[in-house]
Amino acid sequence: MKGTNFLTRMKKSCMVLALAAGMVLGATAGAQAIDFKAKGEWRIAFGLGNANLRGGAGTPKDDLFGATQRLRLQLDAVASENLSGRVWFEIGYTDWGRNGNGGASGGALGADGVNVKVKNAYLDWIVPETDLKIRMGLQNLTLPNAAGGSAIFGAADVAAITGSYQFTDEVGLTAFWLRPVNDNFNGSARRNFNDRHYLDNFDLFGVTVPLTFDGFEVTPWAMYGMLGRNTIADGLNTSDGNLTTSLYANVGNQGRFNRFSHSNAYCSTFWAGLPIKVTALDPVNIEFDVNYGYVGGFGKDDVWNFKRGNWKRADSRREGWLIKALVEYKMDWGVPGIFGWYASGDDGDVKNGSERMPSIKANQKFSSFLGAAGQDFYPGTFKGRFNEQKDSLAGTWGVGLQVRDMEFLEDLKHTFRVMYYGGTNDVSMVKYFSTPNSWDTGDLYEGPYLTKNDGLVEFNLDNTYKIYENLQVGFDLGYVINCMDNGTWKHSRRWGDGLKQNMSKHDAWKAQLTFNYTF
Repeated sequence: MKGTNFLTRMKKSCMVLALAAGMVLGATAGAQAIDFKAKGEWRIAFGLGNANLRGGAGTPKDDLFGATQRLRLQLDAVASENLSGRVWFEIGYTDWGRNGNGGASGGALGADGVNVKVKNAYLDWIVPETDLKIRMGLQNLTLPNAAGGSAIFGAADVAAITGSYQFTDEVGLTAFWLRPVNDNFNGSARRNFNDRHYLDNFDLFGVTVPLTFDGFEVTPWAMYGMLGRNTIADGLNTSDGNLTTSLYANVGNQGRFNRFSHSNAYCSTFWAGLPIKVTALDPVNIEFDVNYGYVGGFGKDDVWNFKRGNWKRADSRREGWLIKALVEYKMDWGVPGIFGWYASGDDGDVKNGSERMPSIKANQKFSSFLGAAGQDFYPGTFKGRFNEQKDSLAGTWGVGLQVRDMEFLEDLKHTFRVMYYGGTNDVSMVKYFSTPNSWDTGDLYEGPYLTKNDGLVEFNLDNTYKIYENLQVGFDLGYVINCMDNGTWKHSRRWGDGLKQNMSKHDAWKAQLTFNYTF
């Protein structure tokens, strides 16, 4: 009996201990509960058009029709208002019918793609007992801007740490460290494999000061960078463009950076901006933006003069500026407005480098063909030509008229634009171009190279209709009248043994249908 009672008491004790342990674990789990939230976006687009501005022998050819799709899935893990994490998965551009490697593959028969990727993955937290907000990880960043997007760094995914603090309702401060490039150099440029992954980092440090007052906003900012001598020695292509092209003079795509005399381990880069927005005059909206950029050179190299048939010593340094403005008037049926910009251009002397403003990932939004205008999704027929990677506005000027958000029928909106691009680059620069880059934006990665004799006229008509609350369809039309000067560009390239390329110019056009489902 005594043994039985002892066993009974032991069983009860074990049950109590187990129950207590369960309560403790349950309380701990409750304290560490994570709230998961999911949202996402599906886009499917069909495009018809021709984005080539040039013709003749050797001209790249594109299909006139393309179809593509993209899926983005965002997952938030929220522990509290002080701590959360976010990851964006993306099944990137999947061109229908395309197989093989690359970001647009996976659309052929069988549909086994290799383009699933992590777009963003970062941690948000607040320093205890303070209002200092920290974000760490792969994140999407845009530098402060006004009047048509950022011409330096906009809507780019980059590894970074940012810290933000709001001193008052009117004054805030954000500081950041970005690392867009590191450990991509393989040593092949100078046949020195001992330098692999050495001095090939590009680090940027910046600060923004948002000042918000009644009817007035201004955000001065500055960004300093350290660019390692091996960072773009091989000609670095990224998913957001060619850094070699957009940072350095790169005259006519001839820049051979592996042959520069690299006397310094790093060179300095610097950008600054002053975007201003005035809403005090409502219904009038006024925006103004000033930008400056500088990238120090790593030395000089020879470029070929195609007109005279000799070599010219050129500097790789690049420095320039840009001003842009927008004025709008809000009305019941739409918002008419006028916009314009002017950017410094090359002066014709390659010995002193380039006078075009350098950029990292430009994202101007004045138009929806040569620019982005909030549209970052094109079928394959346009993706390699005109998209958000090629619109820094460097070396150009322009003026445009627009009427946006016109709504005559419920849930149906229209935006119409007409704009003129001119060039600020000296006409004599064309004799150094190994390829006639101004005829094909796919070569420069930052927009058409326009001289003072060149111009482009662009028309946009963008339409959106809300089918359901979460489903929207867009139909965009675009046309570019090519006003390039044939006489100016006839000396830009030779083929074979002194044979000059016979060039012809073409207008560009597009018609695009996009379905966008968000949840």
